[in-house]
Amino acid sequence: MMEEQTFENNRWQDEEFLEENADLLKALAHPSRLKIIGFLSSGKKCVKHIWEALDLPQPNVSQHLSVLRNKGILGYKREGSIVCYYIKNKKALEIYKLLLKED
Repeated sequence: MMEEQTFENNRWQDEEFLEENADLLKALAHPSRLKIIGFLSSGKKCVKHIWEALDLPQPNVSQHLSVLRNKGILGYKREGSIVCYYIKNKKALEIYKLLLKED
């Protein structure tokens, strides 16, 4: 049985805070995007390695990477013609880690 927690702050009333975090959760709310976060949790990876490791079509992975990048969850670095991604938003990584925990 969970203990009731009381929160001292009023962030639940802050519309900007709520919108920002709802957008973060929406961006993470897809199995392929969670796979990408899981794969990148060990460090920066290049696009080719991402789609090969996830066993997903390259266009599909590119679309999901674009969503995560546009929401500020992922950053990227271009090295010549190679693009490598990394987790930029630490809150997204913490959410992923929370999902891994057993109840």
